[in-house]
Amino acid sequence: MIVLTRETRETRIRLSLDVPGVPSGAEAGVDGIRTGIRFLDHMLETLSRTSGLPLGVDATGDLRHHLIEDVAITLGEALARVDRTRIARYAERTMAIDDALVQVVVDVGGRPYWCGRLPSALYTHWMRSFADHARLTLHVRVLRGRDRHHVVEAAFKALGFALREALAPAESEASTKGTVRLEASC
Repeated sequence: MIVLTRETRETRIRLSLDVPGVPSGAEAGVDGIRTGIRFLDHMLETLSRTSGLPLGVDATGDLRHHLIEDVAITLGEALARVDRTRIARYAERTMAIDDALVQVVVDVGGRPYWCGRLPSALYTHWMRSFADHARLTLHVRVLRGRDRHHVVEAAFKALGFALREALAPAESEASTKGTVRLEASC
């Protein structure tokens, strides 16, 4: 289990991400998802369920924008800590919810890139912040949809299913470069 706390003058976030194969630390996780923004809670619960990654979030903040962005950053940083050796790495999912049809394509190989636009600037920003801090490539294409709720929810569901597939164990490395390891020294 990965447990992170992010505190700024604007927000306080405590997040736990239970990743298969990552041993639980001494620190207890967070139960439930509570951000004070019901739609964000709904999207995070959707992402957790579809990705198969149990998620806990306890977050407070001064403005909706700050809270939504900082939750994305914290979740991205937690996902960036997942061991990415011998995983499928690439995945795509297209999701329909009523009038909405959204395609998500991911590469969790460690190179951050974001391309896409949702009918909500806040949730477009969530996706970009998440991709940057998770160190993954994320493309979101809205193929059709009029209802903003359905379009954003379809994007989160498609992202969850794509992450589930991309993080699945693989017999060999997906990259022709082999495993890229970064080490810092002081």
